[in-house]
Amino acid sequence: MSRIGKQPVTIPAKVQVDIKGNEVSVKGPKGQLSMVAHPEMHIKTEDGILHVERPSDARRHRELHGLTRALIANMVTGVTTGYRKTLVVEGVGYRAEMQGKNLMMYLGYSHPVEVIPPDGITFAIEERGRLVYIDGIDRQLVGQIAANVRNLRAAGPYKGEGVCYDDETIRRKDGKAGKGK
Repeated sequence: MSRIGKQPVTIPAKVQVDIKGNEVSVKGPKGQLSMVAHPEMHIKTEDGILHVERPSDARRHRELHGLTRALIANMVTGVTTGYRKTLVVEGVGYRAEMQGKNLMMYLGYSHPVEVIPPDGITFAIEERGRLVYIDGIDRQLVGQIAANVRNLRAAGPYKGEGVCYDDETIRRKDGKAGKGK
């Protein structure tokens, strides 16, 4: 049995869930998200609780059961509280700036790198350009944009310069050990 799929999704009072066939639409105070669930999954709501059911105990159905429930729960959380990823910019001369709603990253290249946010994503900066916050209601999109910004210059193992997640641990290496005796 899928332990995740069996758990009900509690729908807060401010959130409205519409199910039309296999299309699920979630509307809340922060915005609206929708997805098309697999046609074999059955989604039902009753008394403010959403349940996902599967037709059989086959491996494929068990996988889709947990996935569908998790995606719907992420949509409900996104439209109520939203998601945030925090990136840390480390290094001499490395910083981030806001230019309108775009993010300008100075990462040791000969030019600044401009990151244009897609719809539903906002950037914020703190601590003189050392912390970058990526906010949005779509969990997958927030994570993908954070990964794209991090990949502009990932933190290196020798000096630790670059961009990393706030909870990421960079495994540091020693430099050259010098000549052997």
